[in-house]
Amino acid sequence: MKLSSSLAASPAGGSAPPSPKAADAHGARPSGRERIAELVQRQGVLAVLLLVIVIASFVYPTFATLDNARGVTVQASFLAIVALGMTLVIITGGIDLSVGSVFALGGVLAAWASQWGVLPALLVPLVVCGGIGLINGLLIARAGMAPFIVTLASLLGARGLLLALTDEGATTYLVPKGSFFAELGQGSVWGFGYPILIALALFGAGGLVLQRTSFGQTLFAVGGSSDAATLMGLPVARAKIMVYLLSGLLAGLAGGVNAARLSSGVTIIGAGMELDAIAAVVIGGTLLVGGAGSVSGTLWGVLLLAVIQNLINQIGSLNSSYQSVVSGGFLILVVVAQRYLARSRRTA
Repeated sequence: MKLSSSLAASPAGGSAPPSPKAADAHGARPSGRERIAELVQRQGVLAVLLLVIVIASFVYPTFATLDNARGVTVQASFLAIVALGMTLVIITGGIDLSVGSVFALGGVLAAWASQWGVLPALLVPLVVCGGIGLINGLLIARAGMAPFIVTLASLLGARGLLLALTDEGATTYLVPKGSFFAELGQGSVWGFGYPILIALALFGAGGLVLQRTSFGQTLFAVGGSSDAATLMGLPVARAKIMVYLLSGLLAGLAGGVNAARLSSGVTIIGAGMELDAIAAVVIGGTLLVGGAGSVSGTLWGVLLLAVIQNLINQIGSLNSSYQSVVSGGFLILVVVAQRYLARSRRTA
């Protein structure tokens, strides 16, 4: 049985509705209500983001400046890289709570290794953080352990390793000034920092993988029904291992680039980052139960959270804690909307 035809026959097989030709082959076309629900689920966050940007540009003149846009996107690029890996994990029906600690660990390892050059500064965090992701994947896919428990243990383990490397935070490793590795985090092209370009390149690759490769379609199938994917002969265990490996690699890379930007391996960052990544992914339209989602939606979700934070800074009288309140409110609204849209598509 071909994978494409199997996925077309299952509503949970992918993020997009069946094509008109596929619908005709099965004797029915998607109704207008189904199409609207699908469109809102996939592009609703973009509409909200654009609306917030337009309103903010009129209310706060400094918001619509190029310098502010650069600052917002640079700050968002690190969360975006982490959230990309989280998207792949959640599409398969899993969760990764370790990414915040792995992000911080990657930054410390990169700063420590930068004294030997740019290659060690990049490779050391990728190897260690990728190894953590690989262990997560093996325990979840091969040993059948719950993702929540496994990645919670990795969260604690990565944070403990970070503290051990830095003498409980007393030692801060510095990135040599003027090094090529520092330039990776602080340099820019046409005024846009390298972290932004790295994030965009990774999201472009992630979109191609999800939509244009058999691996991407396998992730949707696993998230839709792991048992059904197994019966179809798909490599379910391998797919789960790969997404956790990629999540660890991306979190480590984001931490390393962030260390290059800050010129040091900061030990206190990353706390709660896993929750921000999950919020961005879900706000972007990816279902927590798996089987549907897109990397573009995650990107809009990250930018929406970043814009909200920037608006709070623009107001001035509010502190950053209000971002968590607003983000939580958005998350609840999106989850409720997803349940309503899913019910609408079933009953249409």
